Amino acid sequence: MTAASGLDAAPSARSLLLCATSLAGRSPPARVWHWPDWIPGRTVTLLTSDGGGGKTTLALQLAAATVTETAWLGQTPRLGPVLYLSAEDDLDELHRRLDEVCVGLGIGLDALDGLHLWPLADQDAVMAVEGRDGSIVTTERWDELLAMVKEIRPALVILDSLADVFGGNENIRAQVRQFVALLRRIAMMTGGAVLVLAHPSLAGMSTGSGSSGSTAWNNSVRSRIYLTHPDEPDNDPDARILSLKKANYTRAQGDMRLRREAGGFVLESGGGGGSRLDVAVERRRIDALFLQLVDAYAVQGRHVSDQPSPSYAPALFAKDSLAKGCTKAGFTSAMNRLLHADELRIEITGPASRQRRRLVRAGAEGTLL
Repeated sequence: MTAASGLDAAPSARSLLLCATSLAGRSPPARVWHWPDWIPGRTVTLLTSDGGGGKTTLALQLAAATVTETAWLGQTPRLGPVLYLSAEDDLDELHRRLDEVCVGLGIGLDALDGLHLWPLADQDAVMAVEGRDGSIVTTERWDELLAMVKEIRPALVILDSLADVFGGNENIRAQVRQFVALLRRIAMMTGGAVLVLAHPSLAGMSTGSGSSGSTAWNNSVRSRIYLTHPDEPDNDPDARILSLKKANYTRAQGDMRLRREAGGFVLESGGGGGSRLDVAVERRRIDALFLQLVDAYAVQGRHVSDQPSPSYAPALFAKDSLAKGCTKAGFTSAMNRLLHADELRIEITGPASRQRRRLVRAGAEGTLL
């Protein structure tokens, strides 16, 4: 173990001293955002959620959208490589989760070039512990992280989760601040963002603040996001609220109402929230439109597929003049709902050497897969 350190030798405090007049006549640099207004670049953001709330799925969606520059929850994150450290899920589980995420985004796993997975579910993932003098001491795992960051130069580093990588005493504010400072130095060196996943404390859940343990975590990070179930009478298990609980660099944002569907989380009612009735009506509209396009393409002899390919139905339909503003992600969710409801089925055509999959209406003639 070594004393807490960053990536390179830190400049002396004296060398950083300057007169404010030296800034005169220079335009302030534009602020870098990884995900506009929610996750700033060059610093640390904390994402908290109850156990099973969906923070890992949400983070994997963000990671996939980052390396593919795909719009997600109404906004497109900054393009670049991602380093995802998972101390809770092994590689098999990450594979299953990412496969689901790719379905939701309408892409294949082969599109995730630049997403680097570091599964440590069966390993000691602690990066910093309490030293003899009460300050933070980094571990060999931290050194490994630094080496990967220098090699990959990620636009986003995701640590899942805080309890697995921080071995200090969270009730000692100085230790918490030292650890966050270490993570911030990573972000400042790469120009990217660091997202740390954590469980809220009992007090954070009871008050609705989503805070995690010591208040030093909230005070040290520059942005804090809370994913939770809405406190509503119907207790819909698939509904979520995404709240920006701390925003140092922007105005407070309105909550996002999300739904968990096949493929991960999507904005309710096109992103503006709305009532459950509005959401149900919108979903029925998109489902009906999907079936209409399946029929129209079948009449034209244009077969569409359920798998990412040149004939991938959601991608083709989103570009069609009849799409009426529906996106590929929206059509992907509709396709999954219709397959689950047995209103669509998958048909195999062609000889064994050149088989093709196509979507057809349930009840149509053909061979059911």
